[in-house]
Amino acid sequence: MEYCVFTEPQQGAGYDDQLVFAQTAERVGFDGFFRSDHYLRMGPGDPLPGPTDAWTTLAGLARETSRIRLGTLVSSVTYRQPGVLAIQVAQVDAMSGGRVELGLGTGWFEREHQAYGIPFPAKRFDLLEEQLAIVTGLWGTPAGETFGFDGAHYRLTDAPPLPRPVQSRVPVIVGGGGPRRTPELAARFATEFNIGFRPEHEIAEKFAGVRAACERIGRDPATLKLSVALTTLAGANDAELARRAANLGDTVDDMRDGVNIVGGRDEIADKAERLAALGADRIYLQLLDLQDVEQVDYLGSDVLPHLPR
Repeated sequence: MEYCVFTEPQQGAGYDDQLVFAQTAERVGFDGFFRSDHYLRMGPGDPLPGPTDAWTTLAGLARETSRIRLGTLVSSVTYRQPGVLAIQVAQVDAMSGGRVELGLGTGWFEREHQAYGIPFPAKRFDLLEEQLAIVTGLWGTPAGETFGFDGAHYRLTDAPPLPRPVQSRVPVIVGGGGPRRTPELAARFATEFNIGFRPEHEIAEKFAGVRAACERIGRDPATLKLSVALTTLAGANDAELARRAANLGDTVDDMRDGVNIVGGRDEIADKAERLAALGADRIYLQLLDLQDVEQVDYLGSDVLPHLPR
């Protein structure tokens, strides 16, 4: 089992906040630091210092960390042309020495597209399918050859597959709760399938669905990593939990909803054991307060050593 910190910087965090989080996560033993790919705060609250671009941020973190995996959960197909995205990710992979992972999805937050003048087509699954084909196709093209693609949305002609990623296969994460196309795309293109913010019985259903999708195309389901992302509130005692919930404008009782990861070492360990029993290979702990680096330290020092591996 792998454990990653997952952050939402658009809610009010600059590069320096993310750097401290990533370096702390690396120091205390987390396997990865992942961030959302958004440009606009969701809900009320102070948006300062303003948005940070996901891949610009990860490029900086690549040079200021040494071990931890770095990636997006997930980048939106509406933000970047797939050829440019392939170049960006491959370059950051080289800057990190081969530690990058790409999460790619359809995007959903229409308001931020309106705010920044980004087109937001009503139907985006075809964009996702073509982008997955292009990005993985460029990375998989042998040196000295070129890549071409003629789709409904994108056309590439004699594209050189450069720069080359350091990793022989950059991990690609596809996730979501769709019953048909999401598991099919994960089975075809992804190294990891992710489901987020769902109760355990739904996680089990989605894992079963993507395993079945693998079998339909002759892929061994064991070759697809399964992961879960869940909002996390951790503390050594009730007072710490209450303080951290209040900083998020919430209460411990409301956050302890049967879906989120909430509590101290034993409660978190019990949840991780259940997720492992469902088949999860990786858990993303979504931490929403990027000024609370002590929560990362607590999780790494007091909780991680007691979780299933």
